[in-house]
Amino acid sequence: MTTPDIDAIVQAVLRELRADHGGTTGPTALAGPATGDGLVIDLPDPTTEQARRTIGVQDPMDPEGLRNLCAATTARLGVGRAGPRPRTASLLLFQADHGVTQDAIYGVVPEEVKAPLNLFTVSTQAADRAEYLLRPDLGRLLSAEAKTTIAERCTKSPDVQICVGDGLSAAAIESNLADIYPVIDQGLRSAGLTIGTPFFIENCRVGVMNDVNTVIDAKVVLLLIGERPGLGIADAMSAYMGFHPEPGKTDAERDLICMITVHGGTNPLEAGAYVVDLVRTTLKHGASGVHLRELTSATT
Repeated sequence: MTTPDIDAIVQAVLRELRADHGGTTGPTALAGPATGDGLVIDLPDPTTEQARRTIGVQDPMDPEGLRNLCAATTARLGVGRAGPRPRTASLLLFQADHGVTQDAIYGVVPEEVKAPLNLFTVSTQAADRAEYLLRPDLGRLLSAEAKTTIAERCTKSPDVQICVGDGLSAAAIESNLADIYPVIDQGLRSAGLTIGTPFFIENCRVGVMNDVNTVIDAKVVLLLIGERPGLGIADAMSAYMGFHPEPGKTDAERDLICMITVHGGTNPLEAGAYVVDLVRTTLKHGASGVHLRELTSATT
């Protein structure tokens, strides 16, 4: 079949659709360019807040109850079905949100985000992003070059060592670092604490804190890292803290403030104040994680 034959078939189908729908495709004709026959085939943007909140269930048994349920959560409820399949708007929204998560995971933190904070960059043993995703263990270990660079450029044995890592969302660092970092820096200095030389870790996992401290020997290591993105929020940051981390220590010996984002989480300015308070508590008791919980619960 030749290309002109295919074009003729397409045009015939479009003419029939136009005839069936009175020259438009109904509500979906609100957006997008028209074909040569004047038929609009694009759908409205599914990512707007109004579109996200549109209930796709046709004739629900309890409309008010369904509206209340959907309004109480950002989960994908009441999206409806077209036979056994998702409705077009629901599928497009899912694909759009999935695209945002892919951008966050495979994105790169721009140098202009690091430069104002004087962050130099080192890497883990993960050679590239593909290996980083397949080998989490390599993201927990600094490369030999990184250890040499840190040893040469960083102050040793500070009260607090601040590190920034891309983690699973470069967007989290780009969106939140400029707001949260000054709050943490000023808060720690106001508390009379010494701060080490900050730096950025590429292809970073949380456990790299242990390896960092084999070089730095800080009392507390603080890691600001991008969280795993979800289908709706892809720029959330976490702040992990550990008292004297070292090889062998686990998440049970760390503390965490998560979901730092202006998009439905803890505002980065507010989170910065929480971080400072938690660091001070960690230093006061000389412990973090489960051990810190045990010590603080025993004194209350």
